[in-house]
Amino acid sequence: SDSDYVLSHEMIVLGERLENPYKTENVRRAYTSLYPTRSRNDIETTDLYVRFLPADSDEYDLLYDLGIDLVDHPVDYSIITDGDYYHDPEISEDEITWQYAVVPRDFEFPDVKYEIIDECFIADSDITTRSGESIDWNALESEAYRLTGNGDMLVPATRANKVHPSGRITIVDEHANGGKPFGVAGVRVRCNTFVKFSRAYTDRDGYYQIPKKFSAKVRYRLVFKNEKGFAIGFNKVIVPASTSALGRTSPDGLSVTVTSASDRKLFNRSVVNNAAYDYITRCAADDMNITPPPGDLRIWLFSGLSASSAVMIHHGAFVKSDLLSEFLGVFSTIIAFFAPDITIGTKNASGYRDIYSTVCHELSHASHFAKVGKDYWDKYIYYILWSYVTSGGTTYGTGTENNAGYCEVGEMWAYYMESKMYKERYGGQMPSFGTSFWFRPQIFRYLDDRGFSRSEIFRALDSDVTDRNVLKARLLSIRPDKATVIEQAFNRYN
Repeated sequence: SDSDYVLSHEMIVLGERLENPYKTENVRRAYTSLYPTRSRNDIETTDLYVRFLPADSDEYDLLYDLGIDLVDHPVDYSIITDGDYYHDPEISEDEITWQYAVVPRDFEFPDVKYEIIDECFIADSDITTRSGESIDWNALESEAYRLTGNGDMLVPATRANKVHPSGRITIVDEHANGGKPFGVAGVRVRCNTFVKFSRAYTDRDGYYQIPKKFSAKVRYRLVFKNEKGFAIGFNKVIVPASTSALGRTSPDGLSVTVTSASDRKLFNRSVVNNAAYDYITRCAADDMNITPPPGDLRIWLFSGLSASSAVMIHHGAFVKSDLLSEFLGVFSTIIAFFAPDITIGTKNASGYRDIYSTVCHELSHASHFAKVGKDYWDKYIYYILWSYVTSGGTTYGTGTENNAGYCEVGEMWAYYMESKMYKERYGGQMPSFGTSFWFRPQIFRYLDDRGFSRSEIFRALDSDVTDRNVLKARLLSIRPDKATVIEQAFNRYN
Protein backbone atom coordinates (compact mmCIF):
# COMPACT_ATOMS: atom_id res chain seq x y z
CA SER A 1 0.00 0.00 0.00
CA ASP A 2 1.14 3.57 -0.54
CA SER A 3 -1.28 5.10 1.93
CA ASP A 4 1.60 6.37 4.06
CA TYR A 5 3.68 7.66 1.15
CA VAL A 6 5.64 10.91 1.44
CA LEU A 7 4.82 14.20 -0.29
CA SER A 8 7.45 16.47 -1.84
CA HIS A 9 7.50 19.03 -4.64
CA GLU A 10 10.35 17.48 -6.57
CA MET A 11 10.13 14.47 -8.90
CA ILE A 12 7.63 11.68 -8.25
CA VAL A 13 9.23 8.40 -7.15
CA LEU A 14 7.33 5.37 -8.44
CA GLY A 15 7.05 2.02 -6.70
CA GLU A 16 5.71 -1.21 -8.14
CA ARG A 17 3.15 -1.54 -10.91
CA LEU A 18 -0.35 -2.29 -9.61
CA GLU A 19 -3.18 -4.20 -11.24
CA ASN A 20 -5.63 -1.66 -12.66
CA PRO A 21 -9.11 -2.34 -11.19
CA TYR A 22 -10.78 -0.45 -14.07
CA LYS A 23 -9.30 -2.70 -16.77
CA THR A 24 -12.28 -4.13 -18.65
CA GLU A 25 -11.09 -7.69 -17.98
CA ASN A 26 -10.88 -7.03 -14.23
CA VAL A 27 -14.34 -5.41 -14.10
CA ARG A 28 -15.72 -8.48 -15.90
CA ARG A 29 -14.17 -10.73 -13.27
CA ALA A 30 -15.79 -8.62 -10.56
CA TYR A 31 -19.10 -8.71 -12.43
CA THR A 32 -19.07 -12.51 -12.62
CA SER A 33 -18.23 -12.63 -8.92
CA LEU A 34 -21.23 -10.41 -8.04
CA TYR A 35 -23.68 -11.64 -10.71
CA PRO A 36 -22.64 -15.21 -11.54
CA THR A 37 -25.70 -15.90 -13.71
CA ARG A 38 -25.35 -12.90 -15.99
CA SER A 39 -23.36 -12.42 -19.21
CA ARG A 40 -19.83 -11.04 -18.97
CA ASN A 41 -20.59 -9.19 -22.21
CA ASP A 42 -22.70 -6.75 -20.23
CA ILE A 43 -19.38 -5.07 -19.45
CA GLU A 44 -17.92 -3.38 -22.54
CA THR A 45 -14.91 -1.07 -22.77
CA THR A 46 -15.84 2.59 -22.25
CA ASP A 47 -12.37 4.21 -22.18
CA LEU A 48 -8.77 3.64 -23.16
CA TYR A 49 -5.80 4.21 -20.86
CA VAL A 50 -3.08 5.45 -23.21
CA ARG A 51 0.22 7.24 -23.34
CA PHE A 52 1.49 9.71 -25.92
CA LEU A 53 5.03 10.74 -26.77
CA PRO A 54 4.89 14.25 -28.32
CA ALA A 55 7.95 14.95 -30.47
CA ASP A 56 7.87 18.69 -29.75
CA SER A 57 5.81 21.46 -28.20
CA ASP A 58 3.55 21.66 -31.28
CA GLU A 59 2.52 18.04 -30.84
CA TYR A 60 2.09 18.64 -27.10
CA ASP A 61 -0.13 21.65 -27.81
CA LEU A 62 -2.18 19.58 -30.26
CA LEU A 63 -3.02 17.13 -27.45
CA TYR A 64 -3.46 19.88 -24.87
CA ASP A 65 -5.93 21.72 -27.10
CA LEU A 66 -8.09 18.59 -27.34
CA GLY A 67 -8.87 19.15 -23.65
CA ILE A 68 -7.55 15.79 -22.45
CA ASP A 69 -6.11 15.62 -18.96
CA LEU A 70 -2.46 14.78 -19.64
CA VAL A 71 -0.35 13.57 -16.74
CA ASP A 72 3.38 12.98 -16.93
CA HIS A 73 3.42 9.78 -14.84
CA PRO A 74 1.76 6.36 -15.13
CA VAL A 75 -1.30 6.10 -12.86
CA ASP A 76 -1.15 2.32 -12.37
CA TYR A 77 1.92 2.37 -10.14
CA SER A 78 2.25 2.85 -6.41
CA ILE A 79 3.89 6.16 -5.54
CA ILE A 80 6.64 6.10 -2.94
CA THR A 81 7.21 9.86 -2.92
CA ASP A 82 4.56 12.03 -4.53
CA GLY A 83 5.78 15.18 -6.23
CA ASP A 84 5.03 17.82 -8.83
CA TYR A 85 6.40 16.11 -11.94
CA TYR A 86 7.87 12.91 -13.37
CA HIS A 87 10.30 12.25 -16.20
CA ASP A 88 10.66 8.79 -17.69
CA PRO A 89 14.28 7.66 -17.18
CA GLU A 90 14.37 6.30 -20.74
CA ILE A 91 13.52 9.70 -22.24
CA SER A 92 16.26 12.32 -22.56
CA GLU A 93 15.98 15.17 -20.02
CA ASP A 94 15.52 17.80 -22.72
CA GLU A 95 12.72 15.91 -24.48
CA ILE A 96 9.05 15.86 -23.53
CA THR A 97 8.33 12.76 -21.46
CA TRP A 98 5.48 10.26 -21.96
CA GLN A 99 2.07 11.83 -21.34
CA TYR A 100 -0.59 9.53 -19.87
CA ALA A 101 -4.29 10.04 -20.45
CA VAL A 102 -7.69 8.39 -20.43
CA VAL A 103 -9.69 8.87 -23.62
CA PRO A 104 -13.12 7.64 -24.81
CA ARG A 105 -13.21 4.27 -26.59
CA ASP A 106 -13.96 5.95 -29.95
CA PHE A 107 -11.26 8.63 -29.59
CA GLU A 108 -9.73 9.75 -32.88
CA PHE A 109 -6.00 9.77 -32.28
CA PRO A 110 -4.09 12.73 -33.76
CA ASP A 111 -0.78 12.22 -35.53
CA VAL A 112 1.26 11.85 -32.34
CA LYS A 113 3.05 8.67 -31.27
CA TYR A 114 0.90 6.71 -28.79
CA GLU A 115 0.43 3.35 -27.11
CA ILE A 116 -2.75 1.84 -25.66
CA ILE A 117 -1.97 0.47 -22.20
CA ASP A 118 -5.38 -0.88 -21.08
CA GLU A 119 -8.95 -1.09 -22.26
CA CYS A 120 -11.04 0.16 -19.34
CA PHE A 121 -14.57 0.22 -18.02
CA ILE A 122 -15.25 3.40 -16.03
CA ALA A 123 -18.77 4.29 -14.97
CA ASP A 124 -19.85 7.03 -12.64
CA SER A 125 -23.25 5.78 -11.53
CA ASP A 126 -25.39 2.69 -11.61
CA ILE A 127 -25.57 1.08 -15.03
CA THR A 128 -28.37 -0.61 -16.90
CA THR A 129 -27.39 -3.53 -19.14
CA ARG A 130 -28.78 -4.16 -22.60
CA SER A 131 -31.14 -6.74 -21.14
CA GLY A 132 -32.48 -4.10 -18.76
CA GLU A 133 -30.87 -5.41 -15.57
CA SER A 134 -29.33 -2.88 -13.25
CA ILE A 135 -25.80 -3.11 -11.94
CA ASP A 136 -24.75 -1.63 -8.59
CA TRP A 137 -21.69 0.24 -9.82
CA ASN A 138 -20.55 1.03 -6.30
CA ALA A 139 -20.44 -2.66 -5.37
CA LEU A 140 -18.86 -3.58 -8.71
CA GLU A 141 -16.07 -1.03 -8.35
CA SER A 142 -15.34 -2.17 -4.80
CA GLU A 143 -15.24 -5.81 -5.91
CA ALA A 144 -12.84 -4.93 -8.75
CA TYR A 145 -10.53 -3.23 -6.23
CA ARG A 146 -10.71 -6.29 -3.96
CA LEU A 147 -10.02 -8.80 -6.74
CA THR A 148 -7.01 -6.84 -8.05
CA GLY A 149 -5.38 -6.65 -4.62
CA ASN A 150 -6.21 -2.97 -4.11
CA GLY A 151 -8.90 -3.40 -1.44
CA ASP A 152 -6.86 -1.46 1.12
CA MET A 153 -7.40 1.70 -0.95
CA LEU A 154 -11.15 1.60 -0.42
CA VAL A 155 -12.44 3.86 2.29
CA PRO A 156 -14.74 2.22 4.85
CA ALA A 157 -18.29 3.00 3.81
CA THR A 158 -18.90 5.89 6.17
CA ARG A 159 -21.75 6.98 3.93
CA ALA A 160 -24.34 4.97 2.08
CA ASN A 161 -22.77 5.89 -1.23
CA LYS A 162 -19.72 7.30 -2.92
CA VAL A 163 -19.03 10.99 -2.53
CA HIS A 164 -18.11 14.02 -4.61
CA PRO A 165 -14.76 15.21 -3.23
CA SER A 166 -15.09 18.82 -2.12
CA GLY A 167 -13.16 21.31 -0.09
CA ARG A 168 -11.53 24.70 -0.05
CA ILE A 169 -8.09 25.88 -1.16
CA THR A 170 -7.03 29.07 0.63
CA ILE A 171 -4.01 31.28 1.05
CA VAL A 172 -2.86 33.78 3.66
CA ASP A 173 -1.59 37.24 2.74
CA GLU A 174 -0.30 38.60 6.05
CA HIS A 175 -0.95 42.19 4.99
CA ALA A 176 -4.49 41.83 3.64
CA ASN A 177 -7.85 40.56 4.87
CA GLY A 178 -6.64 40.91 8.46
CA GLY A 179 -4.31 37.96 7.90
CA LYS A 180 -7.29 35.60 7.52
CA PRO A 181 -7.15 33.01 4.71
CA PHE A 182 -9.01 33.75 1.47
CA GLY A 183 -9.62 31.61 -1.60
CA VAL A 184 -7.11 30.49 -4.20
CA ALA A 185 -9.43 31.47 -7.05
CA GLY A 186 -10.25 29.88 -10.39
CA VAL A 187 -7.57 27.19 -10.15
CA ARG A 188 -8.11 23.61 -11.32
CA VAL A 189 -8.29 20.81 -8.74
CA ARG A 190 -7.66 17.40 -10.27
CA CYS A 191 -8.52 14.10 -8.60
CA ASN A 192 -7.72 10.58 -9.64
CA THR A 193 -7.60 7.04 -8.43
CA PHE A 194 -5.92 4.87 -11.06
CA VAL A 195 -7.46 5.80 -14.44
CA LYS A 196 -10.56 7.43 -12.98
CA PHE A 197 -10.08 11.21 -13.32
CA SER A 198 -12.26 14.18 -12.54
CA ARG A 199 -11.60 17.89 -12.09
CA ALA A 200 -13.20 21.17 -11.11
CA TYR A 201 -12.23 24.81 -10.78
CA THR A 202 -12.30 26.58 -7.43
CA ASP A 203 -14.68 29.52 -7.17
CA ARG A 204 -13.47 32.99 -6.21
CA ASP A 205 -13.50 31.95 -2.54
CA GLY A 206 -11.51 28.77 -3.16
CA TYR A 207 -14.36 26.24 -2.85
CA TYR A 208 -14.55 23.31 -5.26
CA GLN A 209 -16.68 20.22 -5.81
CA ILE A 210 -15.51 17.41 -8.10
CA PRO A 211 -18.25 16.23 -10.52
CA LYS A 212 -17.50 12.49 -10.28
CA LYS A 213 -18.01 10.36 -7.17
CA PHE A 214 -15.21 8.33 -5.62
CA SER A 215 -15.10 5.57 -3.01
CA ALA A 216 -11.35 4.90 -2.93
CA LYS A 217 -8.58 7.16 -1.69
CA VAL A 218 -7.98 9.99 -4.13
CA ARG A 219 -4.85 11.85 -5.24
CA TYR A 220 -5.40 15.60 -5.22
CA ARG A 221 -3.39 18.02 -7.35
CA LEU A 222 -3.61 21.70 -8.10
CA VAL A 223 -3.17 22.35 -11.80
CA PHE A 224 -2.28 26.00 -12.38
CA LYS A 225 -4.49 26.47 -15.41
CA ASN A 226 -6.99 29.14 -14.46
CA GLU A 227 -10.56 29.51 -15.67
CA LYS A 228 -9.73 33.17 -16.42
CA GLY A 229 -7.62 32.03 -19.37
CA PHE A 230 -4.04 31.94 -18.12
CA ALA A 231 -1.69 29.13 -17.16
CA ILE A 232 1.31 29.18 -14.86
CA GLY A 233 4.13 26.93 -16.10
CA PHE A 234 6.42 25.17 -15.86
CA ASN A 235 7.52 22.40 -13.53
CA LYS A 236 10.80 20.97 -14.70
CA VAL A 237 9.17 19.64 -17.78
CA ILE A 238 7.90 21.96 -20.42
CA VAL A 239 4.18 21.94 -19.87
CA PRO A 240 1.86 24.93 -19.98
CA ALA A 241 0.48 24.48 -16.47
CA SER A 242 2.45 23.60 -13.36
CA THR A 243 1.07 20.97 -11.04
CA SER A 244 1.42 20.91 -7.25
CA ALA A 245 0.75 17.66 -5.42
CA LEU A 246 -1.56 18.05 -2.42
CA GLY A 247 -1.53 14.46 -1.22
CA ARG A 248 -3.66 11.32 -1.25
CA THR A 249 -6.52 11.03 1.12
CA SER A 250 -10.24 10.42 1.63
CA PRO A 251 -12.66 10.91 -1.26
CA ASP A 252 -14.65 13.19 1.06
CA GLY A 253 -12.33 15.96 -0.03
CA LEU A 254 -9.31 17.96 0.93
CA SER A 255 -8.89 21.51 2.17
CA VAL A 256 -5.51 23.22 2.15
CA THR A 257 -4.34 26.58 3.44
CA VAL A 258 -1.20 27.86 1.73
CA THR A 259 1.02 30.22 3.74
CA SER A 260 4.49 31.69 3.38
CA ALA A 261 5.69 28.73 5.46
CA SER A 262 4.35 26.28 2.85
CA ASP A 263 6.44 24.85 0.04
CA ARG A 264 7.83 27.88 -1.79
CA LYS A 265 6.75 26.77 -5.25
CA LEU A 266 3.19 26.18 -4.12
CA PHE A 267 3.10 29.56 -2.37
CA ASN A 268 4.55 31.49 -5.33
CA ARG A 269 2.25 29.79 -7.84
CA SER A 270 -0.80 30.47 -5.67
CA VAL A 271 0.08 34.16 -5.22
CA VAL A 272 0.65 34.64 -8.97
CA ASN A 273 -2.61 32.78 -9.63
CA ASN A 274 -4.57 35.07 -7.35
CA ALA A 275 -2.90 38.27 -8.50
CA ALA A 276 -3.61 37.43 -12.16
CA TYR A 277 -7.19 36.34 -11.36
CA ASP A 278 -7.71 39.61 -9.50
CA TYR A 279 -6.20 41.74 -12.26
CA ILE A 280 -8.13 40.09 -15.11
CA THR A 281 -11.41 40.20 -13.16
CA ARG A 282 -10.89 43.90 -12.45
CA CYS A 283 -10.36 44.79 -16.13
CA ALA A 284 -14.17 44.62 -16.52
CA ALA A 285 -16.19 47.67 -17.60
CA ASP A 286 -17.71 48.15 -14.14
CA ASP A 287 -14.28 48.33 -12.48
CA MET A 288 -11.02 49.43 -14.13
CA ASN A 289 -12.57 49.38 -17.62
CA ILE A 290 -9.38 48.56 -19.53
CA THR A 291 -8.52 45.93 -22.13
CA PRO A 292 -7.71 42.61 -20.42
CA PRO A 293 -4.56 40.67 -21.35
CA PRO A 294 -5.05 38.27 -24.28
CA GLY A 295 -6.52 34.83 -23.51
CA ASP A 296 -4.35 31.72 -23.22
CA LEU A 297 -1.70 33.76 -21.42
CA ARG A 298 1.37 31.82 -20.35
CA ILE A 299 3.15 32.94 -17.21
CA TRP A 300 6.47 31.45 -16.15
CA LEU A 301 8.02 31.72 -12.70
CA PHE A 302 11.79 31.75 -12.25
CA SER A 303 13.03 31.37 -8.69
CA GLY A 304 16.62 32.02 -9.81
CA LEU A 305 15.92 35.39 -11.45
CA SER A 306 15.02 38.74 -9.94
CA ALA A 307 13.94 40.45 -13.19
CA SER A 308 10.46 40.03 -14.69
CA SER A 309 9.22 40.68 -18.22
CA ALA A 310 6.19 40.77 -20.50
CA VAL A 311 7.80 39.38 -23.65
CA MET A 312 4.46 38.08 -25.07
CA ILE A 313 6.26 35.47 -27.22
CA HIS A 314 3.41 32.97 -27.13
CA HIS A 315 1.20 35.70 -28.60
CA GLY A 316 3.53 36.31 -31.49
CA ALA A 317 5.85 39.06 -30.34
CA PHE A 318 9.31 38.11 -31.56
CA VAL A 319 12.50 38.86 -29.73
CA LYS A 320 16.02 38.36 -31.03
CA SER A 321 17.12 35.27 -29.20
CA ASP A 322 20.65 36.44 -28.40
CA LEU A 323 19.28 39.19 -26.15
CA LEU A 324 16.66 36.93 -24.63
CA SER A 325 19.22 34.29 -23.80
CA GLU A 326 21.35 36.83 -21.96
CA PHE A 327 18.28 38.04 -20.06
CA LEU A 328 17.13 34.53 -19.09
CA GLY A 329 20.61 33.02 -18.80
CA VAL A 330 20.53 29.25 -18.35
CA PHE A 331 16.78 29.19 -19.02
CA SER A 332 17.14 30.37 -22.60
CA THR A 333 17.25 26.87 -24.09
CA ILE A 334 13.73 26.31 -22.81
CA ILE A 335 12.42 29.25 -24.83
CA ALA A 336 12.73 27.27 -28.05
CA PHE A 337 10.41 24.71 -26.51
CA PHE A 338 7.84 26.78 -24.84
CA ALA A 339 7.22 30.43 -25.47
CA PRO A 340 6.16 32.43 -22.39
CA ASP A 341 4.21 35.68 -22.42
CA ILE A 342 5.13 36.81 -18.91
CA THR A 343 8.18 35.85 -16.87
CA ILE A 344 8.11 36.52 -13.13
CA GLY A 345 11.42 36.46 -11.27
CA THR A 346 10.79 35.58 -7.62
CA LYS A 347 14.40 35.55 -6.39
CA ASN A 348 14.13 38.76 -4.36
CA ALA A 349 10.41 38.58 -3.58
CA SER A 350 10.10 38.36 0.17
CA GLY A 351 6.35 37.80 0.40
CA TYR A 352 2.90 38.06 -1.06
CA ARG A 353 3.03 41.85 -1.55
CA ASP A 354 6.19 41.78 -3.68
CA ILE A 355 4.84 39.12 -6.04
CA TYR A 356 1.40 40.76 -6.17
CA SER A 357 2.80 44.09 -7.30
CA THR A 358 5.10 42.47 -9.88
CA VAL A 359 2.19 40.54 -11.42
CA CYS A 360 0.05 43.71 -11.57
CA HIS A 361 2.94 45.47 -13.32
CA GLU A 362 3.50 42.76 -15.93
CA LEU A 363 -0.21 42.22 -16.62
CA SER A 364 -0.61 45.98 -17.13
CA HIS A 365 1.99 45.53 -19.88
CA ALA A 366 -0.05 42.60 -21.26
CA SER A 367 -3.16 44.83 -21.44
CA HIS A 368 -1.08 47.45 -23.27
CA PHE A 369 0.16 44.74 -25.68
CA ALA A 370 -3.42 43.61 -26.35
CA LYS A 371 -4.16 47.16 -27.49
CA VAL A 372 -1.05 48.11 -29.48
CA GLY A 373 -0.03 44.81 -31.10
CA LYS A 374 3.14 42.99 -32.07
CA ASP A 375 5.08 45.58 -34.11
CA TYR A 376 4.95 48.07 -31.25
CA TRP A 377 5.91 45.36 -28.78
CA ASP A 378 8.91 44.15 -30.76
CA LYS A 379 10.48 47.61 -30.63
CA TYR A 380 9.62 48.00 -26.95
CA ILE A 381 10.92 44.62 -25.75
CA TYR A 382 14.01 44.84 -27.91
CA TYR A 383 14.79 48.18 -26.25
CA ILE A 384 14.19 46.77 -22.75
CA LEU A 385 16.33 43.66 -23.25
CA TRP A 386 19.07 45.61 -25.03
CA SER A 387 19.23 48.11 -22.14
CA TYR A 388 19.20 45.31 -19.57
CA VAL A 389 22.00 43.39 -21.25
CA THR A 390 24.23 46.36 -22.13
CA SER A 391 23.94 47.96 -18.68
CA GLY A 392 24.68 44.79 -16.73
CA GLY A 393 21.11 44.22 -15.68
CA THR A 394 20.23 47.41 -13.89
CA THR A 395 18.45 50.01 -15.98
CA TYR A 396 16.03 51.03 -18.67
CA GLY A 397 18.76 52.91 -20.50
CA THR A 398 19.05 56.69 -20.24
CA GLY A 399 16.04 57.69 -22.33
CA THR A 400 18.15 59.09 -25.16
CA GLU A 401 18.47 55.87 -27.17
CA ASN A 402 16.54 54.92 -30.28
CA ASN A 403 12.98 53.78 -29.42
CA ALA A 404 13.29 54.94 -25.79
CA GLY A 405 9.83 56.50 -26.13
CA TYR A 406 8.19 53.07 -26.31
CA CYS A 407 9.78 52.23 -22.97
CA GLU A 408 8.79 55.62 -21.55
CA VAL A 409 5.09 55.23 -22.32
CA GLY A 410 4.93 51.54 -21.42
CA GLU A 411 6.76 51.79 -18.11
CA MET A 412 4.92 54.93 -16.99
CA TRP A 413 1.69 52.99 -17.40
CA ALA A 414 2.87 49.78 -15.73
CA TYR A 415 4.47 51.50 -12.72
CA TYR A 416 1.45 53.75 -12.24
CA MET A 417 -0.87 50.72 -12.35
CA GLU A 418 1.35 48.73 -10.00
CA SER A 419 1.30 51.56 -7.42
CA LYS A 420 -2.45 52.11 -7.83
CA MET A 421 -3.42 48.45 -7.43
CA TYR A 422 -1.01 48.00 -4.52
CA LYS A 423 -2.64 50.89 -2.66
CA GLU A 424 -6.12 49.52 -3.37
CA ARG A 425 -5.16 46.17 -1.90
CA TYR A 426 -2.98 47.23 1.03
CA GLY A 427 -4.10 50.75 1.91
CA GLY A 428 -1.78 53.45 3.22
CA GLN A 429 0.13 55.91 1.05
CA MET A 430 0.31 55.27 -2.67
CA PRO A 431 3.74 53.68 -3.21
CA SER A 432 6.19 55.38 -5.55
CA PHE A 433 7.11 52.44 -7.78
CA GLY A 434 9.28 53.47 -10.74
CA THR A 435 9.55 57.14 -9.78
CA SER A 436 13.36 57.10 -9.59
CA PHE A 437 13.81 56.29 -13.29
CA TRP A 438 14.15 58.75 -16.17
CA PHE A 439 10.56 58.18 -17.27
CA ARG A 440 7.87 59.65 -15.05
CA PRO A 441 4.95 57.53 -13.82
CA GLN A 442 4.33 60.52 -11.51
CA ILE A 443 2.58 62.19 -14.46
CA PHE A 444 -0.21 59.61 -14.38
CA ARG A 445 -0.44 59.80 -10.60
CA TYR A 446 -0.75 63.57 -10.82
CA LEU A 447 -3.57 63.23 -13.38
CA ASP A 448 -5.20 60.48 -11.32
CA ASP A 449 -5.27 62.75 -8.25
CA ARG A 450 -7.00 65.43 -10.33
CA GLY A 451 -9.87 63.49 -11.79
CA PHE A 452 -8.45 61.32 -14.56
CA SER A 453 -9.61 57.68 -14.46
CA ARG A 454 -7.35 54.72 -15.22
CA SER A 455 -9.61 53.97 -18.16
CA GLU A 456 -9.06 57.45 -19.67
CA ILE A 457 -5.30 57.17 -19.28
CA PHE A 458 -5.39 53.72 -20.90
CA ARG A 459 -7.44 55.13 -23.80
CA ALA A 460 -4.45 57.31 -24.67
CA LEU A 461 -2.12 54.32 -25.09
CA ASP A 462 -2.70 53.75 -28.80
CA SER A 463 -0.21 52.09 -31.14
CA ASP A 464 0.94 55.48 -32.50
CA VAL A 465 1.68 56.83 -29.00
CA THR A 466 5.42 56.18 -28.91
CA ASP A 467 6.78 58.97 -26.69
CA ARG A 468 5.69 61.51 -24.08
CA ASN A 469 4.94 64.27 -26.59
CA VAL A 470 2.46 62.16 -28.55
CA LEU A 471 1.10 60.88 -25.23
CA LYS A 472 0.49 64.42 -24.01
CA ALA A 473 -1.29 65.38 -27.24
CA ARG A 474 -3.47 62.27 -27.03
CA LEU A 475 -4.45 62.97 -23.42
CA LEU A 476 -5.38 66.54 -24.41
CA SER A 477 -7.64 65.21 -27.17
CA ILE A 478 -9.36 62.79 -24.73
CA ARG A 479 -9.90 65.38 -21.96
CA PRO A 480 -9.66 68.91 -23.45
CA ASP A 481 -11.41 70.15 -20.31
CA LYS A 482 -8.30 69.08 -18.34
CA ALA A 483 -5.78 70.93 -20.53
CA THR A 484 -4.38 72.98 -17.63
CA VAL A 485 -3.86 69.92 -15.42
CA ILE A 486 -2.22 67.98 -18.28
CA GLU A 487 0.18 70.89 -18.99
CA GLN A 488 1.02 71.15 -15.29
CA ALA A 489 1.70 67.41 -14.99
CA PHE A 490 4.05 67.23 -17.97
CA ASN A 491 5.86 70.45 -17.01
CA ARG A 492 6.28 69.44 -13.41
CA TYR A 493 7.84 66.04 -14.25
CA ASN A 494 9.99 67.03 -17.19
